Amino acid sequence: MIGRAFWWSVGAFSLLGLLVGGIVWAGRQSPRSTSGPLAALALPKDPEAAGRLLLPRVAFTDITEAAGVRFEHFGGATGDKLLPETMGSGVAFLDFDSDGDSDLFFVNGASWNWTPADQKRATRPALYRNDGGRFVDVTEGSGLEVPIQGMGVACGDFDNDGWVDLFVTGVGDQRLFRNQGDGRFQDVTATAGLQAGADDWGTSAAFVDYDHDGDLDLFVCRYLRWSREIDYEVDYRLVGIGRAYGPPMNFPGTFPRLFRNESGGRFTDVSASAGIQVRNKATGLPMAKSLGVAPVDFNTDGWIDLIVANDTVQNFVFSNRWDGTFAEVGAESGLAFDTFGAARGAMGIDAGRFTEDESLGVSIGNFANEMLALYVTQPDTLIFADEAIGQGVGAASRLSLTFGVFFFDYDLDGWLDLLTVNGHIESDIHLVQSSQRYRQPPQLYWNTRSFRKQGGFLAVPLEDTGGGMFQPLVARGSAYADLDGDGDLDVVIAQNSGPALLLRNDLEPGRPWIRFRLVGTQSNRDAIGAWVRLHSGNHTWWRQVMPTRGYLSQSELPVTFGLNPGRPIDGVEIRWPSGVRQKIGVQNLRTNAVNLIQEPRG
Repeated sequence: MIGRAFWWSVGAFSLLGLLVGGIVWAGRQSPRSTSGPLAALALPKDPEAAGRLLLPRVAFTDITEAAGVRFEHFGGATGDKLLPETMGSGVAFLDFDSDGDSDLFFVNGASWNWTPADQKRATRPALYRNDGGRFVDVTEGSGLEVPIQGMGVACGDFDNDGWVDLFVTGVGDQRLFRNQGDGRFQDVTATAGLQAGADDWGTSAAFVDYDHDGDLDLFVCRYLRWSREIDYEVDYRLVGIGRAYGPPMNFPGTFPRLFRNESGGRFTDVSASAGIQVRNKATGLPMAKSLGVAPVDFNTDGWIDLIVANDTVQNFVFSNRWDGTFAEVGAESGLAFDTFGAARGAMGIDAGRFTEDESLGVSIGNFANEMLALYVTQPDTLIFADEAIGQGVGAASRLSLTFGVFFFDYDLDGWLDLLTVNGHIESDIHLVQSSQRYRQPPQLYWNTRSFRKQGGFLAVPLEDTGGGMFQPLVARGSAYADLDGDGDLDVVIAQNSGPALLLRNDLEPGRPWIRFRLVGTQSNRDAIGAWVRLHSGNHTWWRQVMPTRGYLSQSELPVTFGLNPGRPIDGVEIRWPSGVRQKIGVQNLRTNAVNLIQEPRG
């Protein structure tokens, strides 16, 4: 048997040797002639590399000190690590004096009632008047000097008198301030029926006309059922650190609130009858842990809907039924969970049409290691899919803990870009997670549709913004407005327990633009909820009149379109909240200016 195996092996190796020799001999022969030279192999193109070559160089300059803004947030912390201390706060751009430019309002925290007297700090929110690009603190004597553990702010002319009013949310308190038109505000919380309970924790809020009666109603996100005692009972800790600010999983949920404007300065709580009180199906307890809301007509039926970002539980989509009630359709729409069916730590939220069709994008800032969400409606459906990775914002945002997020056209090329502001909740997080930092820089994403049809976003590097944008911050609220009348959009960022940051957009002059300021007659006077559609050449762009954007904050009311040089505006159409559709004669429009448009009557 051994002998037979030996001779079989000799035979096999001999055949293998002949085969290898034949291949070598053939390779040494002259190649056969061809009909022509071999074509050069084309290497695959890197679209991102091409995009980086075309990235606009737009400097954002830190003008905080030069502009006279001296606000610094105080969260009330004295070492007990109570969760509300790390969650605030918001900021608003608003034209409170109706002079045509954007002023600033900062929400502030306060010392706790139980804080020892020698550790208490006197705090108040801050109102700054815009005087030609410089800001003057006019808080004193304004009636806004109310110290509460403030969180968010909503701006809207709830009584349609032409003066924008303020609603401030907080822990155990919330306030409605009516603008009297002389630089002073009147606290009308009690007479309006908007008092908060001791266990209320209000976060983002929005003035919207959900019932189409021409005045602004009020939606208020509520985060948790919280108290000092519950916080101590939860007793969240990190190894090597001890007691720490933690996620909300072990806190009871709650309900958001909807207040219907009854006119005459009164509101009625219609939360239960409106269908926005969602309960856990297993326990029957309130589910919501809401931090952000995007009011938007997501199904284009002419009625405002509400998309709510929830922290560690599913997001909600309240679809307006036209009869004063809403249907919760988050799971059916695809917005409730991530791609794998899990809830994330959702914070701020914004909605916008960043393509030129009517597809709606919804961006949600999430907790660290969860990446930014970018849900987009799919063709010919009302179903959303999270396209964060495919759109180019997923990988770049994975490590960030994102609070504020909004769409805006920072380079005035017509396409909506995306800005997120970030910061961790725990100052010592780097001791337990080496990849994390307490202070985190904002992230700016450029919409690439101006150079490639399929679109997508590119993360803008430090060198392309002058560095002022990318300071490491403990950022929470953020907002945008054109502060200096040059057409480009400037940014404010509110920090937790730190100074605010005001960034001037120094886009090179020469890029044409147009702005619209809408005034409702049948609709609410601010025209909140209106859509403006602009046609130019082969492009169609959309903007929604909506100050509620991001996390706890409000941006300006006027809408801005960047224009293509040399291409005229071919058409502008406005869809007013009342249902009126108005076409604007382009011959009457002024570029590089604000155009005031009044809703037609009848």
